[in-house]
Amino acid sequence: MRVVIVGSSAAALSALESFRAHDRESPVTVVSAEAGAPYSRVLLPYYLRGRLTRDGLFIRRRGYWAEMGARTILGVAAERVDASAGRLELADGRRLGYDRLLLATGSSPTRPRIPGLEGPGIHHLWTLDDAGRLDGAFRPGVRLLVVGAGFVALQAAWAAHRRGLHVTVLELEERILPRVLDDAGAELLRRRILAHGVDVHTCCCTESVAQGAGGELCVCAAGVGELAADVIVVAAGVRPNDGLLRESLAPGAPGIPVTAAMETPLAGVFAAGDVACGPVAGGGPPQVHALWPTAVEQGRVAGANLAGAGVLYEGSLSMNVTGMFGVTVASLGRFEEADGDAVVSRDDRPGFDYVKIVLNDGIPVGAVCVGGPQCATLLGRLRPYVRQRRPLDDVDAFLDGRHATLMPTGARRVMSRVRPGGAPEKEAQCA
Repeated sequence: MRVVIVGSSAAALSALESFRAHDRESPVTVVSAEAGAPYSRVLLPYYLRGRLTRDGLFIRRRGYWAEMGARTILGVAAERVDASAGRLELADGRRLGYDRLLLATGSSPTRPRIPGLEGPGIHHLWTLDDAGRLDGAFRPGVRLLVVGAGFVALQAAWAAHRRGLHVTVLELEERILPRVLDDAGAELLRRRILAHGVDVHTCCCTESVAQGAGGELCVCAAGVGELAADVIVVAAGVRPNDGLLRESLAPGAPGIPVTAAMETPLAGVFAAGDVACGPVAGGGPPQVHALWPTAVEQGRVAGANLAGAGVLYEGSLSMNVTGMFGVTVASLGRFEEADGDAVVSRDDRPGFDYVKIVLNDGIPVGAVCVGGPQCATLLGRLRPYVRQRRPLDDVDAFLDGRHATLMPTGARRVMSRVRPGGAPEKEAQCA
């Protein structure tokens, strides 16, 4: 059986390893538009802050592809899937036949339609090459303007501040980290950022960028006026690289739709990671969760099914944790309350500036936490309750550490195996 995997990051690596756990013999070809060894995008801000060397970004040792028995075609993009012929067409004219195909093509940063937002001095922080260019541009005294206030944007701002740059953040929405924190949590983080001397402007539309004769960038932003910058980082969101299966996309909905088996509408073609629009834990409409742990989970399921193992994904559960500007911020699941929800919030525990847990009929569905590193531990303890939909009968006891902690089987049980008779048999896998 000929297997082709497109991509070389979290979902692709997880899929390759899962496939080889089931099938050591079938030929596998890995195609990637990036030419180098596999690295972690999550670690790029740590490299910019000087916490990691460039070598510390790589996540597989030398000789990995050979150990996995995989042929590689690196630095060449895939251009077209010919499903009727079972063939993948590459940018260099080569055509690869396949019996089963995995698309783990990830996502790319979006560039807002702002006049002048291109050319010298304007960067993203998404690839290793991006980080290398920014590393050269981050010099003390440089004026940096960050467009966006999500995770990537604020991590770039934090790294720049630590390296002595003058930093300004512009965010179109009403709060920073709009998809990670609620209003109260975002305001706490905003105050921390301001206390470090970084300017933050929300409800701010960047209207145009002009290149000055001396390389200076002049930015016009509604509500703020004109701002001068030497470097701009554009971090206004990402979009799935779903063009290979454009005909399978739902109108206006980015991401390749997949079943619980991670199979696309085309038989024998699977998708995983940032490019996949798949099941969500607890039900609800399929979503794209552009998160590293989700990519690993989905890749593991897809890799097993490339080998015909017949396993099902129980759905992704978003959890975001990061540290910046001297504070840890974390969120889990659905943290914006809806009609019928109960909310428990606390700000009186040592190490926690703010904690909110959202419950529906006594079952936690999400949480937000701002404070010390304990935030990650707290949400890690809560995660099995959310995934397993188990009631949390005494939230105060849980917050105080007096509540029994569930065994983390719910966090690990991301697959189910389909018996010949159709009944699912659970298979534990580490998330």
